[in-house]
Amino acid sequence: MTACNADSQQNAGSGSRTVTMATSADYPPYEYVDSSSGNQEIIGFDVDIAKEITSRLGYDLQIQNIDFNGLIPALQAKRADFVMAGMTPTAERKQNVDFSRVYYEAKNTIVARQGSNLTTPESLKGKTVGVQLGTIQEGVANDFNKEKNLGVNVKPLNRINEIVQELKAGRIDAAIVEDTVAQGYTQSNPDLEFNTIPNEGEAGSAIAFPKGSELAPEFDRVLGEMIESGKVNELVNKWFTTSVQADK
Repeated sequence: MTACNADSQQNAGSGSRTVTMATSADYPPYEYVDSSSGNQEIIGFDVDIAKEITSRLGYDLQIQNIDFNGLIPALQAKRADFVMAGMTPTAERKQNVDFSRVYYEAKNTIVARQGSNLTTPESLKGKTVGVQLGTIQEGVANDFNKEKNLGVNVKPLNRINEIVQELKAGRIDAAIVEDTVAQGYTQSNPDLEFNTIPNEGEAGSAIAFPKGSELAPEFDRVLGEMIESGKVNELVNKWFTTSVQADK
């Protein structure tokens, strides 16, 4: 697997072994492409956690940027050592990959144009709703039809940027997006608003690994230490209490 471009790769630490993290860098503040320095650098909450873990374990870190729906296949094909992408450890995904403990739990939201009154699942009845392909949000939207019989037209797209563009252009009525991501996009697009959907079922973000990966137990151990020491909470405060905007 190759990165989207050479600048999408990063190295950290001074270890002799390089481990590859696959991510979908369109999900601020978890991971996104920052060009403010003139380079296309992938930064964010997940990236900082990955750098901390690999540094403590003595590994070099390389990051590869691919579409979200290609992340688990990359692990299965051993083209990546682990995935961090705000990924929820659902029962279905656990059949194909191993997961660490959950390190952060957020909520899903409905993002819509200001004044549209699309604020609850029931208000989406018969509407066209954008979701990122392969995400837990796609499952949430599909559940609206299975469990609530709302007749939602679910429109999967590869990247959050595309979803926002479709929403602003009026080609979709609303989108299902995680709250921290929705906050960033609505701050930079004041014509949009978001409303939180109460969590039902599976939630939270964890690190994904190929089945039987030797990295999983040591990553999970360090992640547990970071949670217990308050390091993860420090990074939560860093990334989720400030406005983070993705490159358009």
